[in-house]
Amino acid sequence: MSPSATPLGLPTARVLTIAGSDSGGGAGIQADLKTMLAFGVHGMSALTAVTAQNSLGVQGWWPLPEEAVRAQVRSVVDDIGVDAVKTGMLGTAGTTRLVAALLGELPSGVPVVVDPVCASKHGDPLIDDDAVDALRGELLRVATVITPNLPEAELLAGRSGTPAELAETLLAHGPAWVLIKGGHAEGDPVDHLFGADGTVAEFAAARSDNRHSHGTGCTLASAIASRLGLGDDVVGAVGAAKTYISGAVAAGFPLGAGIGPTDHLWRLRAHL
Repeated sequence: MSPSATPLGLPTARVLTIAGSDSGGGAGIQADLKTMLAFGVHGMSALTAVTAQNSLGVQGWWPLPEEAVRAQVRSVVDDIGVDAVKTGMLGTAGTTRLVAALLGELPSGVPVVVDPVCASKHGDPLIDDDAVDALRGELLRVATVITPNLPEAELLAGRSGTPAELAETLLAHGPAWVLIKGGHAEGDPVDHLFGADGTVAEFAAARSDNRHSHGTGCTLASAIASRLGLGDDVVGAVGAAKTYISGAVAAGFPLGAGIGPTDHLWRLRAHL
């Protein structure tokens, strides 16, 4: 950790997640905070929605009032401060616009990782149609890194194409970096990172023979935000996060009758 990455006297970075709750504990706020703990940062949260979900799917979701979201973010930022922010499920257009505005008020240099959550692992929608436009038009412009999977990248870009073609379209909306995840493609997953400065990097891993991968997107984005908060550059943060999520997926375990979660404690189990 860089000595200049955290405020004087604090032992670690302060990372805020703005996302929905997963009652089953595998994704959402719950996965974010577990990941942040695994990286040794102080995780904080602003809840945007409550979901009823388990290993079989999402049975329902309910957005919190926008004023409740605003109050949570301001409460954390105004008193504690943040070294990095991660956004996940925002749900509605109003909440998406509000979060974009709040992030635009952060001190210069605070990295923002946007996981453009559109659906659950089971395919259940977690966003309304108007929110996609708000995400594309307002939230992307305040993002340091966005982390869409291939279907999310195509939805946001409004087209199909190669990762490079999709990234070119998405970068035009304002983020500094686009990480297009490769889990939906055939073969071993390769994540493609594209920077507005022309930097291109690939992060490959062997595909695990394990269907218990609930919460991978939340976990990866939170890992990136944690490493950015600790002072890594974007390429380094993504590399560290890719290593972590690959291990967490490989160690995923059955929980309930459907798709179980990744194991956020996989690195710690040898010491427990």
